[in-house]
Amino acid sequence: MTASGWRGMGVAALIGVSAAHAGEVVIEKAAFTKTGSHWRVSVTLRHADTGWDHYADQWRLVDGQGRVLATRVLYHPHVDEQPFTRSQNEVVLPAGLSTVFIEARDTVHGWAKERLTVDLTRPVGERYEVHGPGER
Repeated sequence: MTASGWRGMGVAALIGVSAAHAGEVVIEKAAFTKTGSHWRVSVTLRHADTGWDHYADQWRLVDGQGRVLATRVLYHPHVDEQPFTRSQNEVVLPAGLSTVFIEARDTVHGWAKERLTVDLTRPVGERYEVHGPGER
């Protein structure tokens, strides 16, 4: 292969790395704390925010039927703060609900394919914690 051919491959490889690096938002972990009839939900996200043109801009809680139970809008990029945690207070979940899903999105890819499943009946799960009244 010629030198110019190798240079072309290098540019293509760099473009591919850049696109992969700034991919979908990842849900790192979550914490649910119940106080009375309300929940405080804290979600930690990781995303290669590049600025206003590409950043993680929202997370939400949904039930098994896809109904949105709570939404946390992220109003600005977190370029120099990764991962980052944002909370939503006063979340009311339907009585008897045992499983919720956390979904996250960014301004380029939309809603990420991967979501975090949270079993509200278990105090600890894979990448989440659930705290109830009296546990503090």
